[in-house]
Amino acid sequence: MPKKNVREAALDILEAIEKHQSYSNLLLNKVIEKNHITGPDVGLLTELTYGTLQRKLTLDYYLKPFLQKKVEPWVLNLLRLSLYQMLYLDKIPDRAILFESVEIAKRRSHRGVSGMVNGVLRAIQRKGVPSLDKIKDAVEKLSIETSHPQWLVQRWTDQFGFEKTKKMCETNLMAPLQTARVNLTRTTREEVIKQLESEGFLVQESPILVEAIQSLKGNLVHSDCYQKGLISIQDESSMIVANVMEIEPNQLILDCCAAPGGKTTHIAEKLNGTGKVIAHDLHEHKVKLIKENADRLGLQNVETIAMDSRKIGEHYQSEIFDRVLVDAPCSGLGVLRRKPDIKYVKTIHDIRALQTIQHSILTEAAQLVKPGGILTYSTCTVDKEENEGTVQYFLENFPDFEAYSLHVPATIQPFVQNNCLQIFPQDFGSDGFFIACFKKR
Repeated sequence: MPKKNVREAALDILEAIEKHQSYSNLLLNKVIEKNHITGPDVGLLTELTYGTLQRKLTLDYYLKPFLQKKVEPWVLNLLRLSLYQMLYLDKIPDRAILFESVEIAKRRSHRGVSGMVNGVLRAIQRKGVPSLDKIKDAVEKLSIETSHPQWLVQRWTDQFGFEKTKKMCETNLMAPLQTARVNLTRTTREEVIKQLESEGFLVQESPILVEAIQSLKGNLVHSDCYQKGLISIQDESSMIVANVMEIEPNQLILDCCAAPGGKTTHIAEKLNGTGKVIAHDLHEHKVKLIKENADRLGLQNVETIAMDSRKIGEHYQSEIFDRVLVDAPCSGLGVLRRKPDIKYVKTIHDIRALQTIQHSILTEAAQLVKPGGILTYSTCTVDKEENEGTVQYFLENFPDFEAYSLHVPATIQPFVQNNCLQIFPQDFGSDGFFIACFKKR
């Protein structure tokens, strides 16, 4: 039997995220393991956790008229969790939601709190939630409707226009497909699909990239194909990076910010047993993940080093690498479907601080690229300041580099503008992602 039922486990996760700014995806895995949650309950816990997080601002707007005074954080999270189920999950009857919510409140506190939880949820049952049409300002309404902070909606509206922002915010509420990269050094996409289907997974070819597959049913981490190193879990946008680097046999390649190793191992696969990719990351435990991934995939041409990439120039001779990848630390605003907690904690100050780090790493990386070599810059954000702004900074400050045309698959070509690739979540259902390349003269 689980130590805690699914709803109480979800409440624990929501509390930990707020208290400690923990990452939802990592917490979810820990709680599933700790409470021995299995089968359909894993899906329900995931839905409750991510759904409540994704809709937090909307739920707070709906709850506000029914709360007479400020409540403790855990009580507010319990009400959010309960209301999410009432509004967005058809299969759970209201009576079951109310009963379980009151029981959780009783276990955690005194009768007054459980009575208040019961009263609020029953009042919402009777009266319904307030209409969003009362919000007249378009940006504010979109903020509440799609549960994105208003400053972020305004920033995206200024950068991309209201309609593109609206589509992005709406897409960010949808659960992403799990995608995987086939290890073409050991097998083919057709063979992997056949093996996965024999294991009971429902998968299909990606329409975007020839090495990618999409899972329609089942977590591919639990497949034999994954355990045997035939696939890696990676988003399609992220897979584009190695595709634009123009990797050739026997090259020496540096990946500056590499953990957990998705791009490193993709580069190594494209080297096809030749050359070497050296992967850096700041923390030893993260570097260990890269090594574990490379070993699982049977890749012998990966070397890992724990190091601050803002100091890599001290570690190498200048101009020794054919290719250098700076997959830079960023705000992560392109991956809000996978990590919805990010949108509530990031600020404009974070974006500016991160841009300083991006500049520092690029400055170090630039001196390591051979003449004629390519430096690739990528992020998993959609912010213009971190993306086009950083590209502009680099070209202005490093005249020995020039913007280099991105050679991408035909399916990706429509999204390339001014030698930069900006993918939005709504473009083909992947993460938001940015890529630019620079060639050393």
